[in-house]
Amino acid sequence: MLMEYVCRMKNTNIQHILLLNFSMLCLSTSGALGRFINLPPPLIIWYRAFLALLFIGAFCWWKNYDFRFDVKEHGLTIFLSGVFLAGNFVCYFYALQWSNVAIGMLALFTFPAMTTLLEPLFFKTPFQIVHLLMAGMVLLGIYFLAPTFDIDNSLTQGLFMGLVAAFSWTIRNLILKRKITSFNSSILMFYQLFVCAVILLPVLFIFPTETVSTQLPYLIFLGLVTTAVGHTLFLSSLNHFSVSTASIMSSVQPIFGIIVAILFLGEIPSGRSLIGGSLILLTVVIESRRSLR
Repeated sequence: MLMEYVCRMKNTNIQHILLLNFSMLCLSTSGALGRFINLPPPLIIWYRAFLALLFIGAFCWWKNYDFRFDVKEHGLTIFLSGVFLAGNFVCYFYALQWSNVAIGMLALFTFPAMTTLLEPLFFKTPFQIVHLLMAGMVLLGIYFLAPTFDIDNSLTQGLFMGLVAAFSWTIRNLILKRKITSFNSSILMFYQLFVCAVILLPVLFIFPTETVSTQLPYLIFLGLVTTAVGHTLFLSSLNHFSVSTASIMSSVQPIFGIIVAILFLGEIPSGRSLIGGSLILLTVVIESRRSLR
């Protein structure tokens, strides 16, 4: 009986890990799409949020999920998480357009280090000195990612926007962790996308939309696969892992993203990007092993 229980627990953990990795594969397509879609990032993100909102809303209606929630208790949390999600999306896509997939995605993946540093402040957990050492490794990785620290250089600008996107993603995850257990992950993503689409609505009147129709197939893929499927599965994984552990285990995403960019865009990362990315991902692997003990 004990062995059966242990095997059942192991199989369940494997399923959760596989789902988390599948969500990373879906999310990793954002890098190549962000470079390929020929529209301003705020406009791309509005369509991304709106289309994903429709897909997730239809799915929730089909599954007969309850859309109701306590506005007084959860309204501010949902609103703020939607704002930070929008900030993450827009800044990340600027990072991709101003630099390349490797720099944009690797800059974004400084968020596990940001998470391990900020999580003790949110949840009053003990702070570990080793996290400062790993943060130092991440900073060294960022140094190698930047070809130059000239603010007028587009690659440097892209790196900076990637770091802002990482910070937005970190805060959004930490905010949600407090309330995640009381929400279905699809409903939670639905309301965040709703906030994202509403606050970005003015971009439809700021940027030209004449060429949107030519980009629609890619926007649909971005909304359905990358966002609706990828982000919902990632949110669901937070029920089974800590924020830090889920963030760290998701380090496979930039590897998937760079491979997709090589195959479909012909973007080969530079030697400096590989060194910097290796340092950043090494910290992720080290913390992953520590968190899973």
